[in-house]
Amino acid sequence: MATPALQPIVETEPTMPLRRAVATLDDPQLAAVYEEHSQPIYYLTLRFLGDPTQAEDATHDVFLKAFRKLGDFKGQSSLRTWLYRIAINHCQNLTQSWQARHIFSNADEVVWETTAGQAESPLRILETKELGQRIQQALAALPDEHRLLLLLVADQQLSYEEVATLTGQTTDAVRGKLHRARKSFAALFKKSA
Repeated sequence: MATPALQPIVETEPTMPLRRAVATLDDPQLAAVYEEHSQPIYYLTLRFLGDPTQAEDATHDVFLKAFRKLGDFKGQSSLRTWLYRIAINHCQNLTQSWQARHIFSNADEVVWETTAGQAESPLRILETKELGQRIQQALAALPDEHRLLLLLVADQQLSYEEVATLTGQTTDAVRGKLHRARKSFAALFKKSA
């Protein structure tokens, strides 16, 4: 399914870095990279941006950038870490743009809801939805750096070392800031009750 989506990129944008990337990896390998990493990148961008449409666009942009610059990848970190760094930079650029600061999202709330199983009661569904909204509100109220650290460690399950590499900090700095981020999140979450 992902291979057809990658094929037009190669045919319509024959830039030099992309040619080097294609020379390094063939289409099935590019598709495998996309299949393996697209869902975690999407969830990271969704949590960072808060809008499913923007997150989907950002995910595609991240992989376009990565595939174009694949020839420049030196292998000093894992491919996963490199993709996350691209995603973080891209999301930060988006949130700093004028549009992101001045236009309110009308994102469909269905994304934050869960689908009811046959045994789930309507009360349980409502509780789950409210919990998801409280979590998202508490995350949104955090400073960008704290939100990013929590998302990388909790949602993406990256190690402290990987987070340190992504953020350009020491492992000890990540531990300290993550501790403060967790305390801030807990206080904001408690206030939303």
